[in-house]
Amino acid sequence: MITENATKAGREPFLLINEIFQSIQGESTWAGLRCIFVRLMACDLRCTYCDTEYAFYHGMRRTLKEIEEEVMAYDCPLVELTGGEPLLQKRVLPLMERLCDLGKIVLIETSGAHDISKVDPRVHRIMDLKCPGSGEVARNLWSNIQHLTKRDEVKFVIGSREDYEWARFQLKEHALAERCGTVLFSPVFGRIEPVEIVEWTMEDKLPVRFQLQMHKFIWSPAMRGV
Repeated sequence: MITENATKAGREPFLLINEIFQSIQGESTWAGLRCIFVRLMACDLRCTYCDTEYAFYHGMRRTLKEIEEEVMAYDCPLVELTGGEPLLQKRVLPLMERLCDLGKIVLIETSGAHDISKVDPRVHRIMDLKCPGSGEVARNLWSNIQHLTKRDEVKFVIGSREDYEWARFQLKEHALAERCGTVLFSPVFGRIEPVEIVEWTMEDKLPVRFQLQMHKFIWSPAMRGV
């Protein structure tokens, strides 16, 4: 577990931050909008398709005030906390509260392996349910589903027909389309042809939103800070 409390009395607590940058939101129902990303260091999952491994081990201590000031300097209404896995660092919770208090629209992208119930209710939670092909299906924290609201989105990252059928089952088993605002089906970049997922969802008439990682088509898929 990462320890992000202040090391000395009287010092403001910090988070371990990999990067803060401005780009467009490439995923979710917020796709296409200008967004400030706060990428936190570290993740306790090792998904087979992970595209942010560089965030596992590299980060700098930044106080909540420093992070807040840098985010505010961009003068952008939309902010996403991502990783790594942002919920590994508990001080992300007061950071999200502070950003909401400042009038920001706050999103959090989380693996679904950690408790989302303590996240400020003003925050829009974008939560993965890990498919078998991720190698981390056993890490899904199923109790999170009861905390989902219409402000939230659930994402399935699909790399095979097996993943698709598993996601289709979870969609119906947990009534996800009724429970949360949007259910996202996203292909593993480079592993499966997007048209396959599109055709399957149309054939099955699923109440889901298909998405591509928009930023990977605008810039190089390996480029950071976008």
